[in-house]
Amino acid sequence: MSFIIQKQVKLPRQTMVTAWTIMLAAIAPMLDATMINIAVKQLTQDFSTTIGMIQWAMTGYILALALAVPISGWLMLRFDGKKVLILSVLAFGLTSVLVGFSWKISLFIFFRLLQGFSAGIITPLMSTLLVKTAGPENIGKVIAIVTTPMIFGPIFGPVLVGLLIEFSSWQWLFFINVGVVALAIPLLIRNLPDFPAVDASRKLDIIGILLLSGMSIAMIMGISKAADSASFLTPSTLLWLAIGGGLLLAYILYDRHSPYPTVLPLRLFHHCTFKATSIGLFLANIAIMGPMFLLPLIFQNMLELTTIGAALALIPQGLGMLVMRPYIGRMIDKVGAKRVVLVSVALSMLGSVPLVFITQQTSFIWLSLILFTRGMGVGGITIALSSDAYTGLDEQDLPPAGVGINVIENLGSSFGTALLATVFAATTLTAGQVAGFHAGFLVSIIALILVALPALFLTQK
Repeated sequence: MSFIIQKQVKLPRQTMVTAWTIMLAAIAPMLDATMINIAVKQLTQDFSTTIGMIQWAMTGYILALALAVPISGWLMLRFDGKKVLILSVLAFGLTSVLVGFSWKISLFIFFRLLQGFSAGIITPLMSTLLVKTAGPENIGKVIAIVTTPMIFGPIFGPVLVGLLIEFSSWQWLFFINVGVVALAIPLLIRNLPDFPAVDASRKLDIIGILLLSGMSIAMIMGISKAADSASFLTPSTLLWLAIGGGLLLAYILYDRHSPYPTVLPLRLFHHCTFKATSIGLFLANIAIMGPMFLLPLIFQNMLELTTIGAALALIPQGLGMLVMRPYIGRMIDKVGAKRVVLVSVALSMLGSVPLVFITQQTSFIWLSLILFTRGMGVGGITIALSSDAYTGLDEQDLPPAGVGINVIENLGSSFGTALLATVFAATTLTAGQVAGFHAGFLVSIIALILVALPALFLTQK
């Protein structure tokens, strides 16, 4: 009998240091995206305004982020990536202070726009720099590290907000970013290697950025209107979606006939793996981010938990993602993203199908086990898809690929939330709240099954 012993190759120490340093720099934007949702009541009282105005502070953050993402790709090509990251993190810290010191709602919204813009530079830069650092042989393990803040946000963000609102004030939701930034910047200066400009002569593609950013903003606006009205057929929704579709068509024509490199070359989508991961990530964000809207409502409306109680109840899902994260990275590098996604979809189904049958009598322990299982599955889907998106691309294609992935993820998460909110509201009106929850989760399961189709075209080792 013979035994084959395969030695696990550890990540180089410098790569690990770089990964954790960039993760620290990304924690503040990841947490900030989820924090303000729970502080709406206190914000409306302190500013003596309406929920609709506070909603603009949340929507505006997302829109500014969408505007910044294409610019981030150009910055990575034109300048040293290390300097761009440090300056964008510093800008995020400064704008956080300005948001906290806002004394009227107009200033609060304006500074939130600036904060969202700086976050939009950090987000795609984070992944691209890690891919460049790791190389193709370690890309799975590194993506598993760099996406950790995406888990910490949903897990600890609502709990932290609840505690700060309970014992302090909403200003500390933003002042807390200063401490994170103050710790991150010295570490970035010390631990990050230089990332020289790939194309120092690259001119800013203003037309492409305006078209691509305008498309993203219009699409997100239309999707937000659909979520507010619980229908995709309202005039305002259709108008914004039509504008977004028109700008997308204009960008396609512009990219085809432009004599200069565009901010997101559509030739990237001719690459089979990049096309498959793009479709998969859009569907995965519908299946994963959409239910994040429904789950807190279940805990608060059906199980009658407090805000902090509902936030704590979501922790098992995040723990499931954290438990699987170290193994997922190694398996991607060993067997390829295709098998990891397919297995993860199957595991996610085990933790998603039971949600279609939950009632007010469902055991809290049983629900926690379901969410833990779901967390183990969805983590594998997103990490494997994100890591495979960069497989086989040249170095100069990494920044625009990061732009494309972030645009697709933003649209997918926004569409998923609006779609499930619409299905939930429409079903609740006709069949009751419990049926609304069931219908919403059923839609997310369908999206989850569809993820398996593009997964068939991912890499296999």
